[in-house]
Amino acid sequence: MDNTPTTDTSTRAPGLLAGKVVFVTGAGRGIGAAAARLFAREGARVLLAARTEAQLKAVTEEIRAAGGTADHAVCDLADGAAVRAAVDRAVERYGRLDAAFNNGATAVPPGPMDQVPEADFDHVYAVNLKGTWAAMTAEVAAIRATAGRGAIVNTSSVGSLGGNPVLPAYGAMKRAVNSLTESAAATYGPEGIRVNAIAPGTTLTDMVRAWNEVSPGIVDQLNERTPLRRAAEPEEIAQAAAWLLSDRSSYVTGTVLPVDGGMLAA
Repeated sequence: MDNTPTTDTSTRAPGLLAGKVVFVTGAGRGIGAAAARLFAREGARVLLAARTEAQLKAVTEEIRAAGGTADHAVCDLADGAAVRAAVDRAVERYGRLDAAFNNGATAVPPGPMDQVPEADFDHVYAVNLKGTWAAMTAEVAAIRATAGRGAIVNTSSVGSLGGNPVLPAYGAMKRAVNSLTESAAATYGPEGIRVNAIAPGTTLTDMVRAWNEVSPGIVDQLNERTPLRRAAEPEEIAQAAAWLLSDRSSYVTGTVLPVDGGMLAA
């Protein structure tokens, strides 16, 4: 018997996102960076967007070194013109837009609602809600004008699916993102544009680590409320987004999918 390893890839299944152009916000770190790497491995050409150019360049170069196709655009989600320019950059670079993962977000220090400074509330609104709205409207226009059909996934949070006394502004904006997601799914479904959201539970991102620094033990407390008894790695969240952006979820739209280790079931 010949046990020589084969290098024939002719029967290898194509990637989950093969042939697609995907725009990713918040792509410099955390879930967004993990998603950009994953999407590229799954065959997509990706355009990374975030505020910090050094982070974007590092992730872009990592994807290219691994054989993927990636480029980046500096983009502050609080700046609508910059958001639209970043989406346009994806079309200019790759000639089309098939899908988008709106993951970029910001947070403010935890605390009860009456202790949230107005400036912090306004900032969370500008980035997490208005920025997502601006991205979605630009993405729908780009998909409509190029690919014709496509998919959008927004990052929400399990903190949006009930009262959130610790992060009230963050939870409120993410709940509004859920509403935008459902409204967009109803509006653009007849055109073949699917819109969904994921609601991550505790995930080991810089944002969560910073929360754990100002509220020591919070991650352990959240893990105790999670049936899987651990936090997620960013790529585990990205895997859910990849599926929702792919054609394998072709009959799924208008959903907010918890990716939370069972937290909501407990």
